[in-house]
Amino acid sequence: MPKFHYIALDQNGQEVAGELDASNESEAINSLRQSQLYPTQVVQEGKGDAAVKKRASATVSKSKGKVIKAGANAKVKGKTLMIFTRQLATLIDAGLPLLRGLTVLARQEPTPIMKSTISTLAENVQTGSTFSETLSQYPKIFNKLYVNMVKAGELGGVLEIVLNRLAEYQEKAQKLKNKVMAAMIYPVIVMVIASLIMVFLMLVIVPRFEKIFEDMLGSADKLPYLTKLVMGFSRWMSSNILYLVAGGILIFITWRMFASTPGGRRSIDGWKLKIPLFGDVQRKTAISRFTRTLGTLVTSGVPILQALNITRETAGNAIISDAIVKVHDAVKEGESMVAPLESSNVFPPMVISMVDVGEETGQLPEMLLKIADVYEDEVDNAVSALTSMLEPIMIVILALVVGTIVMALFMPLIEVIKGLSSGAS
Repeated sequence: MPKFHYIALDQNGQEVAGELDASNESEAINSLRQSQLYPTQVVQEGKGDAAVKKRASATVSKSKGKVIKAGANAKVKGKTLMIFTRQLATLIDAGLPLLRGLTVLARQEPTPIMKSTISTLAENVQTGSTFSETLSQYPKIFNKLYVNMVKAGELGGVLEIVLNRLAEYQEKAQKLKNKVMAAMIYPVIVMVIASLIMVFLMLVIVPRFEKIFEDMLGSADKLPYLTKLVMGFSRWMSSNILYLVAGGILIFITWRMFASTPGGRRSIDGWKLKIPLFGDVQRKTAISRFTRTLGTLVTSGVPILQALNITRETAGNAIISDAIVKVHDAVKEGESMVAPLESSNVFPPMVISMVDVGEETGQLPEMLLKIADVYEDEVDNAVSALTSMLEPIMIVILALVVGTIVMALFMPLIEVIKGLSSGAS
């Protein structure tokens, strides 16, 4: 059968080139059109335009080159997964079959690992595997929440609706995460800058001024008390800098080891919920994540007990996870969610009341999503208020640190200038 080289446009209007076998040119064109490609040039092997053959052959050779294969432990950024989910939901909602949607996304995906993952998903779906079974092969990319929601969508025949909910969930979760990170990173950056400035002044600038004062005054006893204090601290830092660095590394390693233990993780997560200023943001974020996840799962058709187990694994806080375990046990025994939520001392009365109303009216999923919406707005307001409060506090702290050192260095100079002025008069 003759071989034909072709250049065509895909559904996105992008130009593609390649080769195919067909009995004649008309059959080759029909075959391309059935593949949703729109040929612009089709040339038989041994005839026609050499440029078309060269380009098609280069494309085929390139496709046979080295391809990155994503393993079971492959990871991608949350934003990449969010974009994939939204695009797949849009394509399926527009009427494209799942396999066709995956093929289109694999062709245009810029991230190599995600591109390989989507291609594998398409291959497995084509061979007869369900979409959820294929997703479960990549647990680092698609967590249990993702897999179970897709499974519920497949069983209910509403995959496009579930994917839209997943995309919405991921977008809101990413937005919430960015807000909290912005609130947490700001004071850390300011404190790091203040610390670096202080270290530079103490190790570089203060020793130079100390030599100048020794030459000018001859004795350290004539220096003001604040200057003596700063210079003493500078000498102590210079002589113990290695011990300070080693101590900082040791504290960091000890903290990480403590945080890796179940008891340590629980203590740290409890402290996060109680820390001044930031604790309120952490608590509202945890409540929003819990209610959004559980509400999305139950709305998508996942059984309540299974949804609670998945929510516990994705809670992000050990204290919240413990509360969810108690809720799971209560629901399993046919009891209400209210009592274990109330006994956890984490959830405010408004949340408990809304959950109670949701259970009584049979509208628990809708009520959970409303709570999530409310607390996302609360987090937004809390982050804005926290940022507004922290800005002047950080500026004052930075000014006090640098101002104290500068004042300590300039006080002796002022005394020397006064002495010279009185001597000249």
